[in-house]
Amino acid sequence: MTEKFRSLAFLIILLLFVQSVKSEFPLAPALYVFGDSLFDSGNNNLLPTFAKADFKPYGINFNGGATGRFTNGKTVADFIAEFLGLPFSPPYLSLRGSVKLTGLNYASGSCGILPETGNIIGKCLHLSEQVDLFQRTVEQELPKQYDDPEELSSYLSRSIFLISTGSNDYVNNYLQQNFYDKSKHYSPESFAKLLIDALSQQFQRLYRLGARKVIMFEIGPIGCIPSLTKQLKHNGLCAEEYNNLAVIFNNQLSDMLKNLTSTLRGSALILGHAHWLGFDAVTNPSTYGLMDLIGPCCITWANGTSACIPELLPCRNAEKHYFWDGYHLTETVYRVIATKCFNGTDVCIPKNIKELVED
Repeated sequence: MTEKFRSLAFLIILLLFVQSVKSEFPLAPALYVFGDSLFDSGNNNLLPTFAKADFKPYGINFNGGATGRFTNGKTVADFIAEFLGLPFSPPYLSLRGSVKLTGLNYASGSCGILPETGNIIGKCLHLSEQVDLFQRTVEQELPKQYDDPEELSSYLSRSIFLISTGSNDYVNNYLQQNFYDKSKHYSPESFAKLLIDALSQQFQRLYRLGARKVIMFEIGPIGCIPSLTKQLKHNGLCAEEYNNLAVIFNNQLSDMLKNLTSTLRGSALILGHAHWLGFDAVTNPSTYGLMDLIGPCCITWANGTSACIPELLPCRNAEKHYFWDGYHLTETVYRVIATKCFNGTDVCIPKNIKELVED
């Protein structure tokens, strides 16, 4: 073997070694998750509420079974954790003892931005309470692992923060006129502003606690969910009157994120532009491999408009369904959203997550 060949072989082996070592390291040190039942991974299991998903057929396609995720398999947050090379962020309320933190999940089903949202069906963690718990994490748990303040600051600034909230403030508040009076006192525009102002305060709290890379997902096309379409008169597949409420909120959300990014030094607040994707899947289902866009895959209470009935077998082809129950989507749709947000160009803007972690 010539010296030149030996050098070339050594270089190839070295490059392969570096590549293999690099692949063992995650793209970000942690993933912190906030929001509602779209992201809840089990917090509501430990809360006195009717909003639970800790029973079959929830989790029927998830490796851990019925963990409290409100779908048949993985959520958007789970897919993004995998793409980052991180373990799934565990529910905060299930945390026991001191563990190495690669992220936590504070999301809570039925809750929203406003403190009163969802309380008609039990206790849940609204967004401000979730940020309170994250503050406790930063002040009490993380210093056990990072005794150097600069090291802790670096860890937080490189971590990814996912948020999906707001839809319940409409579905479980504004549109529930028998229980709440918000629609009597607020126009759609003023109610959206109420939510955005409250949301902005929580973003600024997260920033003060060290968060810098944040993805906030829009409210999806709520006028298309079975809990509304099966109970309301409407033309076409969706009740556009309710989709318009989400559009008003999303437009204000986009402006708020741009303003905060320009004022909060070093921050990158990314819009998860998922509303159009959700609506596009309804109008162009074959593009996403979907067939059933109206009925939920599992058998639910109240004729397809509510949660899954425990232990009843769901449909056989969940991967072809848009909706899992009367409110939530299937793993198939969540995978598309997460994939496009991570490395696409049209969902997470102005940067996808892959670009975000490289900054």
